[in-house]
Amino acid sequence: MSKTITFNELRKIKDALPSGSMAKIAEELGLEKETVKNYFGGSDYDEGKSVGVHIEPGPDGGLVLLDDTTILDVALRMLGISEEEKEEE
Repeated sequence: MSKTITFNELRKIKDALPSGSMAKIAEELGLEKETVKNYFGGSDYDEGKSVGVHIEPGPDGGLVLLDDTTILDVALRMLGISEEEKEEE
């Protein structure tokens, strides 16, 4: 399932995650930690893979189209935020 979010919103979620969350998300989903970091705006493609994140310049850091929200869903679950709550913000 795809979703559009601002880059700043995506970074805010990443920054709110507790230390070690990238590794926990990666382990849960069977991904490299660098791949999860790339999802949140990183750019280490030597260790990690591209994850279907498309950034369009604009206000709030631009718009980010996420081809698959699985990593975002796990991050929100770790923060105790349901997708319905996130959409209400």
